[in-house]
Amino acid sequence: MTESPAGEPRVIATEAALDFLSEIRRDHPDILFHQSGGCCDGSSPMCYPASEYRVGETDVKLGEIGGVPFYISGSQYEVWKHTQLIIDVVPGRGGMFSLDNGRERRFLTRSRLFGSGEASCGIPAPSRPKT
Repeated sequence: MTESPAGEPRVIATEAALDFLSEIRRDHPDILFHQSGGCCDGSSPMCYPASEYRVGETDVKLGEIGGVPFYISGSQYEVWKHTQLIIDVVPGRGGMFSLDNGRERRFLTRSRLFGSGEASCGIPAPSRPKT
């Protein structure tokens, strides 16, 4: 799990996202997020049953939202390491394989750049999954 040097979490969620996450967890208690960078679903945060998604060796655990682990690919982390991801909910359909699909709302990633005191060249090494 990574934080900015000032201790700011790298991923947070809006109240609406946390409420939606609780709704999904009633049907699927053990889930995880992976920030998609693929072409098919754009760059949506994808929500999967934990038992059905294999976290890659180069994936980085950014943190947790609502007790749910949140991962991003190592290559995307390198691009986004100076930002805080803010998971929100908007009307629409979720990613094709994401658990928010079919609920007429979907997760959306917003972001903000860390200030000069929050992120620097001394960014901690990302957390890699245990294999």
